[in-house]
Amino acid sequence: MNPRPWWVKLGHGALLLLASAYCLFPIYFMLVQSLKTPSEDVFGNPFIVANPTFENFEELFESTSEVRGFVGSALRRPSPFLDWLANTFVVLAGSVAITLVVSLAAAYALGRLQPPGFRWWRRVIFATYVIPQTILFVPLFQVVHVLGLDDNLIALLLIYPCLALPFCVWLLSSYLQHLPREIEDAALIEGASRAAAFFRIILPMSRPVLVAAAIFALGAVASDFMIASIFLLSPVNQTITAGLGTFDVSLEELAVVAGVNLMAIPVVTISALFARGYVRGLTAAMVEGA
Repeated sequence: MNPRPWWVKLGHGALLLLASAYCLFPIYFMLVQSLKTPSEDVFGNPFIVANPTFENFEELFESTSEVRGFVGSALRRPSPFLDWLANTFVVLAGSVAITLVVSLAAAYALGRLQPPGFRWWRRVIFATYVIPQTILFVPLFQVVHVLGLDDNLIALLLIYPCLALPFCVWLLSSYLQHLPREIEDAALIEGASRAAAFFRIILPMSRPVLVAAAIFALGAVASDFMIASIFLLSPVNQTITAGLGTFDVSLEELAVVAGVNLMAIPVVTISALFARGYVRGLTAAMVEGA
């Protein structure tokens, strides 16, 4: 096999560099903006920070107003950011955990037990993923109101998993459907219960796909703004995305960017650390489910 010409390698490298710059530039720009003072934000270079400062991050965690910068006190106001941070962690962790448990149970029923018409059930479940979220606001609000969960984090723990479940069920069921049954049958013959075979055999073999489903659910929940801002009205009950939406961006732009960084950096870090597992999980699901 002849090696590729140098110009082909150079072209591939240039395209890879261009794609990487395109993906990383928004993260770099947000980080630079969050480290600027108000005066440098107005008069300085938009792409470079000359005198980095963490006062924009400090502003989010301060409970009392304080005059800062050339604009004055209009740039400062108290915000319960610590409450938003705790609420966001609870919502993210709870939603991902609920999504994985429910989707894995549904996927096992569809992919391994295979009830009559399981393929149609899987297609119907996946088809619900394309329904626009805006259509669901009114019925979801009515359900939340009837359950008495207005302005309650539990409402988000019920809504968010429903948004990620269709894709996760389809992904996991496609993978479980084509896993070799001989290993599970051998465990059943040896006297293991179906639950023991599931936890000791099926679950460890499904780890890559579970990672892919978890990252997808994490991204779907972390990127939401509309649902959190509609169902959480009290400042102390809001998540970071909903709370930052109450800021006046024209006067508090740098604080908002700092808050976005505090929200995005952990999600991006987790996604980067498990990126290989995410790709392996999607690939395994596509190959096994083909």
